[in-house]
Amino acid sequence: MHVKQEINKDKLAADLHQLRSKGIKSLAVVLMHSYMNKEHEKMVGSMALDMGFEHVSLSSDIMPMVRIVPRGFTACADGYLTPCIKNYLSGFSSGFENNLAGANVLFMQSDGGLTPMESFNGSRAILSGPAGGVVGYAMTSYSDEVRMPVIGFDMGGTSTDVSRYAGEYEHVFESTTAGVTIQAPQLDVNTVAAGGGSMLFFRSGLFVVGPESASAHPGPVCYRKGGPLAITDANLCLGRILPKYFPKIFGKTEDQPLDKQGSMDAMEKLTKEINEFNGCDKDKEGGMSKEEVAMGFITVANEAMCRPIRALTQGKGYDTARHALACFGGAGGQHACAIARSLGMSTVIIHKYAGILSAFGMALADVVHEEQEPSALKYKQGNMPQIKERISALEKRCIAKLESQGFSKDQISVEPFLHMRYSGTDCALMCNLGKQDDFMDTFLTRYKTEFGFTLTGREVHVDDIRVRGTAKSGITLDASLEQASQEPEPEETVQVYFEEGFLDTRVFLMENLLPGHEISGPAIIMDKLSTILVEPNCKASITPKGDVMIAIGAGGGKTVGTQLDTIQLSIFSHRFMSIAEQMGRILQRTSISTNIKERLDFSCALFGPDGGLVSNAPHIPVHLGAMQDTVRHQMRTLGDNLKEGDVILANHPKAGGSHLPDLTVITPVFYANSKKPVFFVANRGHHADIGGITPGSMPPHSTFLWQEGASFKSFKIVAGGEFQEAALTEALMAPGQYPGSSGTRLLQDNLSDLKAQIAANHKGIQLVSELIDQYGLDVVQAYMGHIQSNAEVAVRDMLKVIGARAFEKTGRSSLFAKDSMDDGSLIQLKVDIDTTNGEAIFDFEGTGTEVWGNINAPRAVTMSAIIYCLRCLVGHDIPLNQGCLNPVTVKIPPGCLLDPSDNAAVVGGNVLTSQRIVDVVLLAFEACAASQGCCNNITFGDDNFGYYETVAGGSGAGPSWHGRSGVHVHMTNTRLTDPEILERRYPVVLNKFSLAEGSGGEGQFHGGDGVVREIIFRKKLDLSVLTERRVLSPYGLHGGCPGMKGLNTLVTSDGRLLNLGGKCSVPVEAGDMFRLQTPGGGGYGVAQNQNGGLEMAAKKRKVTRVQQERGSVHEYNQAQLSA
Repeated sequence: MHVKQEINKDKLAADLHQLRSKGIKSLAVVLMHSYMNKEHEKMVGSMALDMGFEHVSLSSDIMPMVRIVPRGFTACADGYLTPCIKNYLSGFSSGFENNLAGANVLFMQSDGGLTPMESFNGSRAILSGPAGGVVGYAMTSYSDEVRMPVIGFDMGGTSTDVSRYAGEYEHVFESTTAGVTIQAPQLDVNTVAAGGGSMLFFRSGLFVVGPESASAHPGPVCYRKGGPLAITDANLCLGRILPKYFPKIFGKTEDQPLDKQGSMDAMEKLTKEINEFNGCDKDKEGGMSKEEVAMGFITVANEAMCRPIRALTQGKGYDTARHALACFGGAGGQHACAIARSLGMSTVIIHKYAGILSAFGMALADVVHEEQEPSALKYKQGNMPQIKERISALEKRCIAKLESQGFSKDQISVEPFLHMRYSGTDCALMCNLGKQDDFMDTFLTRYKTEFGFTLTGREVHVDDIRVRGTAKSGITLDASLEQASQEPEPEETVQVYFEEGFLDTRVFLMENLLPGHEISGPAIIMDKLSTILVEPNCKASITPKGDVMIAIGAGGGKTVGTQLDTIQLSIFSHRFMSIAEQMGRILQRTSISTNIKERLDFSCALFGPDGGLVSNAPHIPVHLGAMQDTVRHQMRTLGDNLKEGDVILANHPKAGGSHLPDLTVITPVFYANSKKPVFFVANRGHHADIGGITPGSMPPHSTFLWQEGASFKSFKIVAGGEFQEAALTEALMAPGQYPGSSGTRLLQDNLSDLKAQIAANHKGIQLVSELIDQYGLDVVQAYMGHIQSNAEVAVRDMLKVIGARAFEKTGRSSLFAKDSMDDGSLIQLKVDIDTTNGEAIFDFEGTGTEVWGNINAPRAVTMSAIIYCLRCLVGHDIPLNQGCLNPVTVKIPPGCLLDPSDNAAVVGGNVLTSQRIVDVVLLAFEACAASQGCCNNITFGDDNFGYYETVAGGSGAGPSWHGRSGVHVHMTNTRLTDPEILERRYPVVLNKFSLAEGSGGEGQFHGGDGVVREIIFRKKLDLSVLTERRVLSPYGLHGGCPGMKGLNTLVTSDGRLLNLGGKCSVPVEAGDMFRLQTPGGGGYGVAQNQNGGLEMAAKKRKVTRVQQERGSVHEYNQAQLSA
């Protein structure tokens, strides 16, 4: 390792002194590549402690793993939390004799292991509670003989945790909690914002549960503290919660029972609102009762909780139905049967201590100590002695640490792991020796399971060596209890509402039930800490150890028809979106390129028989709604030539494409010998290269489409079930026939990723076919239409409100805006709103002509920008589908910048002009000031490699918010490569990456700042930049100041400072430095005064809190949203 810069101790001492003088007592330290070289961080930490800092968290000590961003977040979290934990432990110890001196006090960590009190720290404590629950159900619900994997389902008041156990704990080593990325071993616990306190809403015809939570205070309506309607209220209305068995601890005086009447009244009010929306009355045909509404919310909540379970199983290649559901937590027992039935599971296991299983799990857990160190070795025979030597050293450390806690050697076991990845990828897997006693065998098996393939001929790297030492607790589970000798006696019989209506339901007390007792549903089993609902056609039995095991029978209830049912509308909304998400998981698993597998630059969608978009997982904004044009183009072009077994490839702008690297794969689906497609599935993925005049197929100065790579309008990539590899290869190499152009430079990656895209469509077909088998084709197609209508209603309502506001202000319900690209090309928009019907005409008449360059935007890009803006303007989450555009007529003059000719270059239109379209639409609606208006596309490389990134900037301020600094905005949200990965993999040094302070426009609410990014090149390369807002500033709104323009400069090794302009391609030499300053966002409103106005505005901002989700499923979804 080469040390670029030694620590300036004098400067460091001055900086530390300044921090300490502000009262800061705890410090987090993270330096580049400190996972390999700890010395500088140790030096900083030592000086800080000498200067009076009470706590210092060194990233190299906490988690010495590559990636400075998550390692830095982890150090910050540790520096914040550990002092708080130490203060708590000090207070805790002081309540005991001799401050617990000599006592062995253990605390649960996020990885499911116990650790001594003095070793307990913040970064490993965040998920200690949920981890206890995982250990609890793993130790009590999984059988080594049966080996049926178990899904843990922990439903509490504000959220639900789901996890999986199949004989060994599933760990993740990087996760995000409350927006903070933690790099530490944690059990893979996935949190969904649906718990007993999840709030209930009815929005534009859709039943919505959460993510907002009533929390413990004020709590749901029934808590008598003025809280909102929540899931607990719905269960109470249905008779599934029995107040007489609950303590009287509610109300302001905390001595009142649950308020069932209050819940009933609130549900009645919401029911009236729903019936009014549907144009009916509860006493008339079609009207809903409050019980039907409450049941509807329960069903929607159950489906919301099913989604992460499907992702945790199906998304990783497991069959959901071949799992048992281990249910615990205070609220879980009320929902377990319904969720298991929805997922096709046959068994529910509820431990006798289900209400406190997390605490029980802590008692069963083992004491764990881990040692880990980085590695830069390749996994090959010649390096094995060194790898084994390091494993042995780490094992000795673990054993010594556990022995120091009083454990004997026969109680201690150690397990080594290698963090392994293929060369050229970022997807590392933590692998143990496995059954074959070979790390490589484990790696290949896991890679095949996770991603569906392995890479032949590719070297494997070892990033980290880890050893997990475990000392067995020695605690044994309870012995079997005495068998029952007679039938159980119910306490009473009550009326409980199910799909079939009110049914007589027997109530049993858990304390009176013995092994051998069987209880047929419907029934309620009351425990002191939870309520268990045994639904009709289910049977509960008490196991020899006193737990409850429920056999799930076939469901009853009403048949779903084609007529709109607002409850089923919400259910189908979840199911359709889940299908798009599962397609995405398959595509990510089976793809090979970095762009799709790791940057997740793709989108998946489901379309109706008319080609209209039904559901589109919100991955890449510029893809939103655009694929619909591609599907409909194929329907128009191919017509009856669309046959079963065909798969279509398209990327041409005139065929609904965005830019050529985005390849769209479309599969028409035929069902039960239908002559025409009954629906379509499609996905769009960004390929790293498809030919053209520059590597990466993103040339900054292209003037014709062929310069940007291979193009396809209606290419049958699969015909009659046969993959057309020869014809596809010929088409991908076709750009090489033009002077100065090349065919694709990554043919094998293209072929592999296209096969992955075909596989993703196949998964979508399978899932929709299962839906059709369950409900019938007519019902599924009907709800495809109902979902679109629901989004349409939301947009119509929004247009009516905005149109009326414009009429009140100006006497006209028309909006107007214009803005220009840096070359002066005008984008002009007039919006005429029909306030009676909630319709609008978006007319781009007056927009500039097609340009000699590549900022021309295909029509599909404009449609994406409009649908994105409409979703933002609605103000709450709505389904993303064709319905959003149904109330809108879009007029784009042929031959203009936004509807160019067939051969026009368009690569900049997708990544630059799309941003300006959004700025113009939001300006017309006066929604907010302009954001940075650019993706800041940077490419560098040579004949052997290419690197591409987009860089963040400032977002625009709005009527009640400041713009965010250093974020991707609007039509892009791609991830940046971590600085340590960037420097390790490419011949560059990241000299600086920081906010450009003051670049956001001032105002009552100020715009977000752009960033400064400096890259020093270590060898001769070609650099290309494709940017905007270098001439015209992002506008401010209503008196707010504009944001600062961006600037691209090159500092040569001999000291020359060159302005590169907005778009250029230049050769760079070793030692040259590229400096990128991205634009800031515009300000909003006139600042009240120059000294305090902005600060005053910041203090008045209202923050809305919702339940935070977490886990590997959430990580994947967030990665897509930031990919």
